[in-house]
Amino acid sequence: MKKLSCLIIFLSLASSSLALDPSNQPIYESFLKCFSNQTCTAPNKLCDVVLPQSSASFTPTLRAYIRNARYNTSTSPKPLIVIAARSEAHVQATVLCTKSLNFQLKTRSGGHDYDGVSYISNRPYFVLDMSYLRNITVDMADGGGSAWVGAGATLGEVYYSIWQKSKSHGFPAGVCPTVGAGGHISGGGYGNMIRKYGLSVDYVTDAKIVDVNGRILDRKSMGEDLFWAIGGGGGASFGVILAFKIKLVAVPPTVTVFRVEKTLEENALDMVHKWQFVAPKTSPDLFMRLLLQPKTMNTTQTVRASVVALFLGRQSDLLSLLGKEFPELGLRTENCTEMTWIQSVMWWANSDNATLIKPEILLDREPDSASFLKRKSDYVETEISKEGLGKEVDATAWLAGPEGMDGLLVQTRDYAIVFDTAPTGNILPFLHGCERVVKHAIYKLRGVDSVEVNLELERVTVVGYVERKKVLKAVRRAGKRAEFWPYPDMPRYFTSSDHYFKDTTREFRESYNYYRHGYNLSDRHGHIHVTNRGDDKVSNFFNDDNVHACRLM
Repeated sequence: MKKLSCLIIFLSLASSSLALDPSNQPIYESFLKCFSNQTCTAPNKLCDVVLPQSSASFTPTLRAYIRNARYNTSTSPKPLIVIAARSEAHVQATVLCTKSLNFQLKTRSGGHDYDGVSYISNRPYFVLDMSYLRNITVDMADGGGSAWVGAGATLGEVYYSIWQKSKSHGFPAGVCPTVGAGGHISGGGYGNMIRKYGLSVDYVTDAKIVDVNGRILDRKSMGEDLFWAIGGGGGASFGVILAFKIKLVAVPPTVTVFRVEKTLEENALDMVHKWQFVAPKTSPDLFMRLLLQPKTMNTTQTVRASVVALFLGRQSDLLSLLGKEFPELGLRTENCTEMTWIQSVMWWANSDNATLIKPEILLDREPDSASFLKRKSDYVETEISKEGLGKEVDATAWLAGPEGMDGLLVQTRDYAIVFDTAPTGNILPFLHGCERVVKHAIYKLRGVDSVEVNLELERVTVVGYVERKKVLKAVRRAGKRAEFWPYPDMPRYFTSSDHYFKDTTREFRESYNYYRHGYNLSDRHGHIHVTNRGDDKVSNFFNDDNVHACRLM
């Protein structure tokens, strides 16, 4: 009977605008046969999993997590098949069958890629929808708190699941609760606790993926190189992410949020200019986002600047801090609201009455609710002058209107700088190139408790029960120069590798197996008393401009 019902659905839609192109029918049949064989499931029981364009579930499933209406039109490219995976076996079968047919596979978690890269293609393709693989298991007894998070779970569901188990823990991730966890974590996502805790991926301790051969791998079986790659390289670049295991972070019982708005007539330009200098350098407990928006007041076009913030602490401490560091903001008691961390999650999701509503609102996925938009990101390396900001503000006002720009979102760039507090034993792909590689290499060693990198002193301190030789070997095999600092005084800077060794010939340097030996030869080890780096950044040992030549001291 189930087989007949499946056939009836197929035939009843055969004349609709979404009817399966007759030329694509063999593709669907070949895929379905392959999928059925791989999962040992009868084809008639896959009607809600393998969805051709003729299926009644095809359009609702495809539209549910399209988050940009620009790609939700009748002329937008459509996949030949949507696979609504309900199990890991469905993901394995999808990978293998797509590969056998030589089609492109797009993997979608929450659909918050605003250029539609998880569900749009210019060549024939299938879409693997991960939204049903949303299981979350929180274990507070595991090393201070951890959770396994299915790739199809939303950030709101992650936050809610943690809150159910602990009111003193959270997770550093994005502020939009409908974002898919799989894409967010694997793509290097971050949120408003970035200055305190770094990126979401910095708290991934394990993962499960399906590789190109259909194998399910965890961290141990995939190896550290692949595990490192999926922590920022995207959820579908090296396989399909099934789930991440994340480490939870501590949050205080009370946090403070505020929103301060000023127009040009209220000296917004002074506030915006000073924000650049304060936001990246203030207390790591404070995250301040800046938004510039066109606004019409009394028929006059102007620009409104808004500073939106989260402070991991009490209101009194925040007022004292910004009263000294950022008087141009003009923060007052009435601007601030104290609440719990989970309430701040809802507040950042545009729920102004966050202290009154229940956290269950975070479970609302808001399917098929796309709006038309275009977003673009860029970076600046130095602060913008007031004159330059004035031009940006003028441009924002000029672009206002129904067909213009909604606003300009500005955030601090300190997520590309060193974070002092990072999880012990984790990989830190967000840091400077040299530092990232060094930490990655050392943290792979058993017995390492912490690795502290001081870029200014060009010094790395390793704490733990681990042999010195193993530390050197690990770093050298990663392609980095490494020596133990043999002197009682503070390390001096080396301006180039030629100044490092005492011998003046190249014989020693060329014959010494630097990457294999786990010890130093002190008679050949020298140092030069140079107290500054010099002008040539590329020749410096510990510099991100020369990531292949950094030092460990």
